[in-house]
Amino acid sequence: GREVNAESALAGQEKFTMCAGCHGSNGEGSVAMGIPLGAPNLTDNTWLYGGSQRVIEQSIRHGRAGVMPAWKDILGEQKVHVISAYVYSLSQH
Repeated sequence: GREVNAESALAGQEKFTMCAGCHGSNGEGSVAMGIPLGAPNLTDNTWLYGGSQRVIEQSIRHGRAGVMPAWKDILGEQKVHVISAYVYSLSQH
């Protein structure tokens, strides 16, 4: 039931390769990451920090719990925005 900007989500899908190393190519997560709970599944409706696009952008920008790195300085604001739009769109399936 989420409304997603399809153009932003498509642009973010192209940039998601940076995230796929941990979260998998389809965003379904991985328990083999060598971290306590693995990389979370981004395609379900379970969101530890909240699943709004704003919170997803914050997670990408600043990282989480010392495990997910901050990407703000590496990606820049525009890429953070489109990747978060793509991640937000994953949970609709």
